[in-house]
Amino acid sequence: MASKKPLILISNDDGITAPGIQTLVKVMKKIGEVVVVAPDGPQSGMGHAITVANTLRLDKSTAFPDVEAYECSGTPADCVKLAKHHVLKNRQPDLVVSGINHGSNSSISVLYSGTMSAAIEAAIEGLPAIGFSLCDYGHEADFSHTEPFVEQIVRQALKHGIPVNTALNVNIPKNSATPIAGIKICRQAHARWQEEFDERLDPNKRRYFWMTGSFVNSDKGEDTDEWALANNYVSVVPCQFDLTAYHAIPQLNNEWELEEKPEMKDKKITEKAPN
Repeated sequence: MASKKPLILISNDDGITAPGIQTLVKVMKKIGEVVVVAPDGPQSGMGHAITVANTLRLDKSTAFPDVEAYECSGTPADCVKLAKHHVLKNRQPDLVVSGINHGSNSSISVLYSGTMSAAIEAAIEGLPAIGFSLCDYGHEADFSHTEPFVEQIVRQALKHGIPVNTALNVNIPKNSATPIAGIKICRQAHARWQEEFDERLDPNKRRYFWMTGSFVNSDKGEDTDEWALANNYVSVVPCQFDLTAYHAIPQLNNEWELEEKPEMKDKKITEKAPN
């Protein structure tokens, strides 16, 4: 008797008609049963925004032949929430995948990424999740070379699992004459965007600002996502939603002079992360 196909939920931040999600659906259909819940338009750079003061709309979509699909008026995080609690109801996805994003989400970009917010939201919901991004901002970006790497990583995740409370941030180099060297498990590089704001005037002479700037990577480590991508590797960074800086807790406990009730003195937290 054939084993049951895994249930795979797909979302993204570029919108349900984006080329990246078309590629992701194509690959996932080879692996399991696919359900798509994605934004009805671009939601890039939304981070982990959720809709709390406006209506959310969810409509059936015909974007993918033979695939159950819905388009949502909300953010990527909204899409995952609606998928789990409304669309799938009592069905538990075996995996949630987001992307393939049109552009890099390496290093600090993970904090701004709508693609990764969908994956992180899934992890918050207790679901294994992966966000995929292609490091190519070109209008005619080629996603075809991503397919074998996406398939390999997804099959490994389904076979071996993903650590609890963790989402994988996968970035794939752009297609070039140089073959991709392989896949590396990495840490997030200590890098950031150095923003500038260009002051301009619109046709009505009203002032507005346009954000510009450059990416600054001061991390020289050879175990980072930026190093992997620069050397033509696919980078895989395990991400967590617990933002506690555990290493800072002992310093704050030891150096800060804070009022404390006597009965609480023996209940200070330590730097050890919870299991």
